[in-house]
Amino acid sequence: MPTLPPWLMPALAQLLERRGHAFLILGPSGLGQRELALALAQAWLCDAPTADGACGACASCHAIEVRAHADLAVLMPETDLLALGWPLPEKAQADIDEKRRKPSAEIRVEVLRDAIEFSQRTSARGRGKVVLIDPADRMNEIAANALLKTLEEPAGETRFVLATQAAHRLPATIRSRCQSVSLAWPSSAEVLPWLERQGVAAEDARAFLRLAGGLPFEALRLAQGDRSAAQWAAMPAALARGDASALSGLTLAQSISFLQKLSVDLMTRRLGGPPRFFEPQDLPVARAEVDSAAALAALSAWAKALLRAAETADHPFQPALALEALAAQAHKVLRMA
Repeated sequence: MPTLPPWLMPALAQLLERRGHAFLILGPSGLGQRELALALAQAWLCDAPTADGACGACASCHAIEVRAHADLAVLMPETDLLALGWPLPEKAQADIDEKRRKPSAEIRVEVLRDAIEFSQRTSARGRGKVVLIDPADRMNEIAANALLKTLEEPAGETRFVLATQAAHRLPATIRSRCQSVSLAWPSSAEVLPWLERQGVAAEDARAFLRLAGGLPFEALRLAQGDRSAAQWAAMPAALARGDASALSGLTLAQSISFLQKLSVDLMTRRLGGPPRFFEPQDLPVARAEVDSAAALAALSAWAKALLRAAETADHPFQPALALEALAAQAHKVLRMA
C-alpha cells in the first residue's frame, strides 16, 4: 500500500476516531476518496494498527496489498476492478473472458447481493469484515435498494465505507444511513512535493496541477500520460489554427474534458477574470473585433454541446469521426473567442 498523501491524513485520523459501521467519503473526483477508503479499510483489518492507521507490515496488510484479503469485499464497476487489478467474481470473469458481455461500468446488483451474503459470514481473521464501495454513485437504483437493510443493521462486525464524487446521485436513503466526511481541498504547498515524490518533474508539477484544476490525483494521472506539460499547453493554440491532430491519441472522454476546461477559461477571460486551467499566454489571443456578448454566446453554446457529448463519450459510434468533429467545432468557436 502506498503512503497516504498528507492532505488525507487528517481525514483518516478523524474516521478512525469515530464509532459506527457505515461511512461515506465525499469530495470532487481526484482528491483521493478511493485511496482514503482503502486506507481506512486496511486500518480496520490490520493486526497491529497504530493511531495513524495500518501498520503496513502484518499479514492482513499484505493480503490487502495482493488483493486477496478474505474479510474485505471491494465493490467497484468491473471496468475499474480490471484496471486496478482487483479480482472479479468467477462468473463475471468467465462471462467477460468468453465475450458473452463487456465489463460493466456500473456496480451490478448481483455484486451487492454477494456482498450482503459476505457480511453474514464469520470473519476469517477475527477482526471483523469490511465492504468498500467506490464510486457508490455507480450503484443503480436496484442495487442501492438491495443494500439498504444491511447498511442500516449489518450482521456481526461488518463495517461499510462508501466513496463518491457525486453524492447528489446517491439516494437519500443511502446517505442517511452513513456518517459523512467531506474531504478538504489541499493546498499546492501540500500537493506539489507529493507529485514530485511520485516522480513528476518539479518544473511540470505545477502545470499539471493547474490543468487538473487543483485535483492531485487528476494531476498525477495527467503527468503519467503520454503528453508532456508543454504539449498540453500548446493544444489551445493548435486547435485555434484548425489543427485537428491536436486531439489525436486522446480518448473521446479525455478530449471533451480538455475542451470543457478550455471553454471555462475562455468564458472567464471574456468576463474579466483569470483563467483557472491554463496560463494566460497559452490561450488563443482574444479577438478584439468580436463583441464580448457574441463571444460569450458562442462559448456558452459550445459548453452546452460539450455537456451533451460527454453523456455518450463512452459509447461513440465512430470515435475517430467524433474527435474530428470536436476539433472542427473547437476551431470554429475559437475564431470568435
